[in-house]
Amino acid sequence: MFVTPAFAQAAGAPAGGLLNGMLVPMVLVFAIMYFFMIRPQQKKMKEHQSMLGALRKGDQIVTQGGVIGKITKVKDDTEVEVEIASGVKVRVVRSTIVNVMGKTEPVES
Repeated sequence: MFVTPAFAQAAGAPAGGLLNGMLVPMVLVFAIMYFFMIRPQQKKMKEHQSMLGALRKGDQIVTQGGVIGKITKVKDDTEVEVEIASGVKVRVVRSTIVNVMGKTEPVES
C-alpha cells in the first residue's frame, strides 16, 4: 500500500522559552507601572504629609470640601480649629486639608 507509517515525534521547546515568553514582558509592565503610577503617588503623599506636619496658627487653608479658612488653633496630631468667618470656628480633621494658600512666618524667640 501507499500509506507510510506516521511516527510520533517529541514536540520541541517553545521558541524563547519561559524567560522571553512571559517573564520579561511582565517585568517590563511592572517597571513601567512603578515609574509612571506608583512612584509619583508616593512622592505626592510624602509632600502632603510634610505639608500637614508644617501647619501652624495663622495659615490660610483649603479643605477637601472647598471651605477656605484660617487656622486659629492646632489642637493635636489629628485636628485643627479653623475660622471660616469672623466668629465662626469649626474643627477640621488634618487629613482633609488639601492646600495651604497663605503661610505665616515662624515666630522668632
